[in-house]
Amino acid sequence: MTVETLTFGCRLNAFEGAVMKAEAEKAGLDNAIIVNTCAVTAEAVKQARQAVRKARREHPAARIIVTGCAAQTEARTFGNMDEVDLVIGNDDKLKAESYAPLVFGVPLNDKCQVNDIGSVRETAGHLIEGMDGHTRAFVQVQNGCDHRCTFCIIPFGRGPSRSVPMGLVVEQIKRLVGNGYREVVLTGVDITSYGPDLPGAPTLGMLVQSILRHVPDLPRLRISSIDSIEADPALYEAMAEARLMPHLHLSLQSGDDLILKRMKRRHLRDDALAVVEKLRAIRPAIVLGADIIAGFPTETEAMFENSLRFIAEAGLTYIHAFSYSPRPGTPAARMPQVDKAVARDRTRRLRMAGERQFAALCATRLGRTESVLMERGGIGRTEQFLPVRVADVKAGELVTVSVTDFGPDGLVGEVTSASNHACVTDQG
Repeated sequence: MTVETLTFGCRLNAFEGAVMKAEAEKAGLDNAIIVNTCAVTAEAVKQARQAVRKARREHPAARIIVTGCAAQTEARTFGNMDEVDLVIGNDDKLKAESYAPLVFGVPLNDKCQVNDIGSVRETAGHLIEGMDGHTRAFVQVQNGCDHRCTFCIIPFGRGPSRSVPMGLVVEQIKRLVGNGYREVVLTGVDITSYGPDLPGAPTLGMLVQSILRHVPDLPRLRISSIDSIEADPALYEAMAEARLMPHLHLSLQSGDDLILKRMKRRHLRDDALAVVEKLRAIRPAIVLGADIIAGFPTETEAMFENSLRFIAEAGLTYIHAFSYSPRPGTPAARMPQVDKAVARDRTRRLRMAGERQFAALCATRLGRTESVLMERGGIGRTEQFLPVRVADVKAGELVTVSVTDFGPDGLVGEVTSASNHACVTDQG
């Protein structure tokens, strides 16, 4: 073993996992496991702790390093674990020198090396050659968050919003395309807040247009989760471009106005519906998903029903529904809580609604021709991110597929033509 990374949580973490592996190996680290944690829910922290214990059982001689958002917000939780050799904060995890204590045997007074993330004002652009095991590449354009939603611990794990300069983003994508990647996903904590800290105050839409203009060989550009209320005019304009994939995930959180206010979100129900309507007017084929929290403090059944109805009214397909999890130190943790069993049942109902929407969309694709980027195991993704099972196609190939059937897990298709160039990997 050299350096292995175990990544939990968001796509930004996936990108950072690739950077950490490269930086740790640059420092000379070997026989080590880096656990890149998530702090969004208490369950995510629990899973990370379980992963640490499992890693120690399976690799008793390896050095185990814990980092990421949960390590930033709950450093002592991991520092007190006997299985852990070092805890590194979010700002330092991407620096080669952070791994020096485990390389050179530098004695530490405290194995928790976690600084004040709130004082960080810049995010460095990291150039990577690729991402092991992935057919699409994630590129960080932004980090941190300046908002204070009442349920969210992430600003305390990621620090203030800061952007990667456009030139570095474009250079990274050119490098990835040169290495055979056919699709790039822009990631960040709050990517629609991109740019005001940079010279000239560019916006996310301006960045997207610059990428499409300066990297003409990139077949597919995708955007991760966005805060729809922050979408700028240039981003709406860019949505008309064919190489920008017709798929967006909205940071919605609720479909009820009072709950949205108590969450301290910056949009109301009608604002979100207006964004959906505007996106569909520009790109009729666009497919939308959303994050929705079930059982937020004070949520009544009527309030929940507003969220449930929103799925159908907005025509959402990909629903990331999860039960509210109180995070210590957040205002929502001090509000009247909803019974956990009720929250779980509401989460189940949201997911069922999402499954119905997904099935309905799959049915509309029957007999159509789709552009599909292949992943591992004979599964690929359409431009709208629908999974397609296709036989005998190499991972990384961009192929044209005729949809012949569909089921609960997505589409089934047959290849009608294939590209001449592919990224040689084994996983999506």
